[in-house]
Amino acid sequence: MDFEQDQPANDKAVSKTVKEDVKKNILAYLHDFVCLVAGVVLLFSLCFRVVVVSGPSMNNTLYDGDWLLLLGNVFYTNPQQGDVIVASKDSFENGTPIIKRVIATAGQTVDIDFQNGIVYVDGTAIEEPYIRTATTTFEGVNFPITVSEGCIFVMGDNRDNSKDSRSPDIGLIDKREILGKALFLFVPGTNKGLEQRDFSRIGVVN
Repeated sequence: MDFEQDQPANDKAVSKTVKEDVKKNILAYLHDFVCLVAGVVLLFSLCFRVVVVSGPSMNNTLYDGDWLLLLGNVFYTNPQQGDVIVASKDSFENGTPIIKRVIATAGQTVDIDFQNGIVYVDGTAIEEPYIRTATTTFEGVNFPITVSEGCIFVMGDNRDNSKDSRSPDIGLIDKREILGKALFLFVPGTNKGLEQRDFSRIGVVN
């Protein structure tokens, strides 16, 4: 008889314990989820940036409106020839960041044969399969030029429509002004509506 009277109380105790366990599990999962989200946000804020290409200076590698994932400058500290980078400084037009390709790094000498459109680095003509037009446009900087310590020389791939290190307004880029290296194109642009989005272009930026 006593057992029968105690049974409902035992059931209530078990039910309460189960509810507490469920509550603890939910709180634990919620805590883990918040930590995961915070970790992802921190990772992206430190390691990566998202930028949108503006203008045609990197055609045909990149188009106006392309969305890119950058490796941020916290970890990208050693630019190499051929890298596509984004840089920013107050002296740029409206302070707008620019996206260009690294042609030469500190200590290297750049010379350009504007008549034949050939770029030389340390006396050797470099192969440039990525350019849309040959380098025939003189923008004001006299060559040859040796890249200063801590700087890089950059140009756009669309050489006839790119304001870059050939111009005194841009000049050499201090590595501290680099925001990051373009890694991945994840949303293709339309080149200001002149072309349809080509989703086959999604991929690593070369």
